[in-house]
Amino acid sequence: MNFTTRFAPSPTGPLHLGHAYSALLAHDMATARNGQFLLRIEDIDQSRARPEWEDATYTDLHWLGLNWPAPVMRQSERGAAYGEALNQLWTRGLLYPCTCTRRDIEAAASAPQEGAPLHGPDGVIYPGTCRPKEPKTTLPIPKDTALRLDIARALATLPPEPLCFTETGAGPDGASGVITTAKSDLLASVGDVVLLRRDMGTSYHLSVVLDDAIQGITDVVRGRDLFEATQIHVLLQQLLGFPTPTYHHHRLIRDDTGKRLAKRDDARAIAKYRAEGATPTDIRAMIGL
Repeated sequence: MNFTTRFAPSPTGPLHLGHAYSALLAHDMATARNGQFLLRIEDIDQSRARPEWEDATYTDLHWLGLNWPAPVMRQSERGAAYGEALNQLWTRGLLYPCTCTRRDIEAAASAPQEGAPLHGPDGVIYPGTCRPKEPKTTLPIPKDTALRLDIARALATLPPEPLCFTETGAGPDGASGVITTAKSDLLASVGDVVLLRRDMGTSYHLSVVLDDAIQGITDVVRGRDLFEATQIHVLLQQLLGFPTPTYHHHRLIRDDTGKRLAKRDDARAIAKYRAEGATPTDIRAMIGL
């Protein structure tokens, strides 16, 4: 398959130098391989997404010299696909409703077993408070509640071989090559992740896996902060019958104190640099490309 990658920002604020690095790196890698660079708008959080930030994203990326095929995929238009995948997992007994609040989870997990990790890719590891002894499989899926993936049941439906993916960048510890995770380790280090958030109709993990598959993404280029989440995505790919792309996790752009840039860091917004007279070449120099 031809090299196909994507840049997938959320329209919840201005793009900053970290976004510029990720987008330019992905675009450069696709160009060097005579491949394809796609843009996807990850706007499942409609409480925070704003049309003006989406428009600003297009302006910033075009100014940097990036182009992509139309139409742009927007997650807010993909609800039916997410619902179909959730129905499939539900009827297989792999999902269950969860009514726990963040405070409930933190309280229940405050006394973990000795040697057990407290935090995973999604924060505090869910202690299984709402996990049923026997799953429900009849439709419709309950409304107005979160749905979690029963990791133990999900793993039991798969062959015993470790989960693996190819890393061409580097994880937080410098890891690259074929990365493997024993299924027993996944159970202890991740916990039952949310696949449907009550306020969104999906979750980042589910939507990103489905969207990468439907767009034919062969190589995922993204920040090193998402390295640990990749094991969740590989699991979902196997459960849903999707191929696993190659992953390239890149370094993060940080401020002078070493803190990772965030959208609230307007001082390093691409639009601000442009307004002050910077050129796309200047931006590339600032981020080391």
